[in-house]
Amino acid sequence: QFRPVESGGGLVQSGGSLRLSCAASVPEFSLDYYTVAWFRQAPGKEREGVAVVASDGKIDYVDSVKGRFTIFRDDTETTVYLQMNSLRPEDSGVYFCAAAASLIIRIGAPILRYEYDYWGQGTQVTVSS
Repeated sequence: QFRPVESGGGLVQSGGSLRLSCAASVPEFSLDYYTVAWFRQAPGKEREGVAVVASDGKIDYVDSVKGRFTIFRDDTETTVYLQMNSLRPEDSGVYFCAAAASLIIRIGAPILRYEYDYWGQGTQVTVSS
């Protein structure tokens, strides 16, 4: 069964960069028909959708990361990346990759947890001040 697997988390200083990766648990599994999103959850807070790339190519971000984070698929369509630049301490948390088959998104709408069927285990991102 399809399951996203995240990698790339770690500890970084404020202003630094990290790149997170999300691939399927099955090697060379194509994510082409899936809408893939990144969520994050800080201790004591709700899980928040931060970026999404839809199966039709649309991309959107939560306002707090616009201009700093970039979500993109690789050319083989087997991996979705989240490039995070100018990181801030408030970006810290566990980052989760989630996927939904052919989910249509609306630009500007919240990235909602319940719309995604497949979830990874998460990867920790810690930004020190």
